[in-house]
Amino acid sequence: MRRTGITAIVTATILLATTTATTANAAPPPPPGAETAAQHLAALTVRAEGSDSGYDRDKFPHWSNQGNNCNTREVVLKRDGDNVRTGSDCAPTSGSWTSPYDGATWTQASDVDIDHMVALAEAWRSGASSWTTSRRQAFANDLTSSQLWAVTDNVNQAKGDKDPAEWTPPRASFHCMYARSWIDVKYRYELTLDSAEKSALSRLLGTC
Repeated sequence: MRRTGITAIVTATILLATTTATTANAAPPPPPGAETAAQHLAALTVRAEGSDSGYDRDKFPHWSNQGNNCNTREVVLKRDGDNVRTGSDCAPTSGSWTSPYDGATWTQASDVDIDHMVALAEAWRSGASSWTTSRRQAFANDLTSSQLWAVTDNVNQAKGDKDPAEWTPPRASFHCMYARSWIDVKYRYELTLDSAEKSALSRLLGTC
């Protein structure tokens, strides 16, 4: 019995050493409220969208090493999931993720994309084409703003690089947060927006 007990303790110790469990905040840092978002929207420069000429995702290096064997994607999966367990390499081994875009819940990390609220190609057309690679890398891995979200993979693929005039999340209750987050990212990074995009964001703020 004593031998069995020691074996159980050793086994439990190994499991604790190689996995971690998290109870997530289930969201990135919140953007400013609707009133401030409206002020920031008014302050953004309205300009016709630029072209995709020269764009390449590799010009926005991601996912960056965030320490503790974790890259940016893995940090967001841990942050936005529920009861996430990870191996020593930081890759999730179990957990669940509820996508704010459509309300669907997933138990496989492979069903979850990390969405750039303002897509990389959209940012390129809105001013990032003139940035340094270092700034583009910071943008693509920004954990300090509402730029990165864990969402259903096929919903993210439907969004692609569309702006809010062309696509909004199917879950209407998220439209206010979507607009606030989009405006926050564009304001932080001094990106431009086109007139249709501005009108759509104003309309979405009206749902707050």
